[in-house]
Amino acid sequence: MAPLEEENAYDLLGITMEATEGEIRTAYRQRSLKVHPDRHPNNPQAAHKFHELNQAYELLLDPIRRLALDAKVRLKEAHKERFAKYDNKRKGMQEELEAAEREFKRRKEDEKKKGKQREEENERVKEEGRKMREEAELKAAERAAAAAKAAKTTEQKQDLGPLDTTIRLKYAIARYPELVTAAALGQWMRRFGDVDEGSIVISMKAPKKSPDKPAKTVVALVPFAKVGDAFSAVCARGKAGGGLDDMEVGWAGGQEPEAVRWLQAEKAAPPPSVDFETATIMRMRQAERDRLER
Repeated sequence: MAPLEEENAYDLLGITMEATEGEIRTAYRQRSLKVHPDRHPNNPQAAHKFHELNQAYELLLDPIRRLALDAKVRLKEAHKERFAKYDNKRKGMQEELEAAEREFKRRKEDEKKKGKQREEENERVKEEGRKMREEAELKAAERAAAAAKAAKTTEQKQDLGPLDTTIRLKYAIARYPELVTAAALGQWMRRFGDVDEGSIVISMKAPKKSPDKPAKTVVALVPFAKVGDAFSAVCARGKAGGGLDDMEVGWAGGQEPEAVRWLQAEKAAPPPSVDFETATIMRMRQAERDRLER
């Protein structure tokens, strides 16, 4: 009876669970003829199959055993149907899970692609910014070079007046008999800086009351190359050992030039015509001058 626990007796006879006793007998006769060992001596499986048919036939004709088999078959079908539902549910869940995984991978690929695009865009912006910065620096360097070239080609004394570097001297010939020529006076004044000897003007006039008598005083205009040197000469007037004792020294224009007046203003920047070295010397001269006046 063991095979019947694994095989369905109804399936062996080819009938359904609703078959009547007559239908069972008819089905048995028809099937048994096909597998009867006497009719199929060359088939080694005939005896086994015939034995199974007899077991199925005897089981189905026994009301008690048939009821037990029917209950077992129905239970098996119920289990099969229930598991089929479970399989469909699992299949649906599996499909949903696979769909979710595919969607997750798709989103991840999209985010990766977008991230790569953002990185490429950032690199492009950085490269454009670098090029713009280099172009701006190049243009600034070109402008600075052009400005430096323009400043270099522009005369340093462009903001100086025609007499801003010229001083006026007046002295007695008897006191300085050797200083009656431009060359001698230019050499004498070189102690303060470079002098344009060719532009020195000397005037020696006879006294108005005695025009026949020789001149007693000299009035001279001495142009220096730098306003700082002219300022040094002006600061030396009346100073012992300054070389300009008993001389009247002043500015040829009658007043201090703009390049000198900035000294009076605290923290004022020197004009473009006064370089750093000259400005430092002028500051020192002014400080000494203020001290002597005090």
